[in-house]
Amino acid sequence: MSRPSGEPAGDPRLGAVVITWNRREEALASVGRLLDLPERPRVVLVDNGSTDGTAEAVSAACPEADVVSLPANLGAVGRNVGVRRLDTPYVAFADDDTWWEPGSLARAADVLDAHPRLAVVTARIVAGPGGREDPIVDELRHSPVRGPGWLPGPALGSFLAGASVVRRSAFLGCGGFSSRLWLGGEEELLAVDLATAGWELCYLEELTVHHAASPRRDAHARRRVGLRNTLWFTWLRRPVRAALRRTLHLARTVPRDRVSALAALDALRGLPWVLAERRRVPEHVEERLMSLEASQNTSRARRYVS
Repeated sequence: MSRPSGEPAGDPRLGAVVITWNRREEALASVGRLLDLPERPRVVLVDNGSTDGTAEAVSAACPEADVVSLPANLGAVGRNVGVRRLDTPYVAFADDDTWWEPGSLARAADVLDAHPRLAVVTARIVAGPGGREDPIVDELRHSPVRGPGWLPGPALGSFLAGASVVRRSAFLGCGGFSSRLWLGGEEELLAVDLATAGWELCYLEELTVHHAASPRRDAHARRRVGLRNTLWFTWLRRPVRAALRRTLHLARTVPRDRVSALAALDALRGLPWVLAERRRVPEHVEERLMSLEASQNTSRARRYVS
């Protein structure tokens, strides 16, 4: 997918990172769509140890893309690798089954330029061929988190990596995604660490990401990791009373099946490192997390089912 020599250069503010694993055709489509955007972002594809020829296929079809082949599936840490390969001030994340609407990345960069304490902007997500909004969008749009008046959109307590643009310096300054969490709800820990460091996150209605969920996914495995990560995050950063409240709510409401039992066992196995690395968030960040509890408990998009 080489560009004609007369085409204008891309927006120097913008890079994009895609992570993938054994989804060759979807990765090709995702990288191709990013390269075709009017912003012409610098694109890094991080292949998490695929065995289906993904890296080779993307390198051949999209020579402009920087393709990184990892020896194993590092999950969300692949995004950290991609961000470090770039030197642009802002980095858009995309999954191999998501893509950005033309113009959204330039708008995100303009907003980040205008608000130097803003670390993450998250887009509206349009799902499936019918163009319906993902259920999480309503929660983002009506976020109960209280933020400063200068924010250009509703303040958020967390974000969705596959639908967000991050400030590279803030992302790296807070350590990126944890290698412990792998993939599934990994954004929550980074979000509170950003807030603790004084950064803000917000939703921007005028940004749009499309999502065509890949059929190549193990729903049970994703639920297991997601539930484990929720428990780990809760005990890594929340006060004891809040952590107990959240844990008891999950115990009452998640399906009583093998997947949930394995997730709980995984969480318990990680208890030594969780306690060793536990760092309670400051009061103003905990207030934000408390404001999200009601919406999390009733959310249609956060149900631990598979």
